[in-house]
Amino acid sequence: MDALRVLEAVALEQQLKTIMNFDSIKEWFLSLGAEYGVDPIIFGAIYIGAIPFFYASATWFVFNLKKKKPVTLPIIAACLCAISSYVYLIIVGNNVPVWVYVLIVLLIGFAIYSTY
Repeated sequence: MDALRVLEAVALEQQLKTIMNFDSIKEWFLSLGAEYGVDPIIFGAIYIGAIPFFYASATWFVFNLKKKKPVTLPIIAACLCAISSYVYLIIVGNNVPVWVYVLIVLLIGFAIYSTY
């Protein structure tokens, strides 16, 4: 019986650590909005919401590649999905880091390069 109580106490302690860790991650994520002047919920929704469309574009790309069809539109669609949240950050936010601009330029450059 004592061993069972010890195991229960350890499990409860692990659950509390996980909850506290989630709270610190949530606080960090929400603080990013104040730093860049954007709503972190909207940024996160765009970021997470674009993931299925990115995978759909990647699937479309592979399908077109196998069928020897043009891959221009799937690549452009995948790149737009990848940069959509950062475009929101640039349009709405302030104090945007240089790496965001570099990322967008690189992705657009890759899309242009890969279509030719």
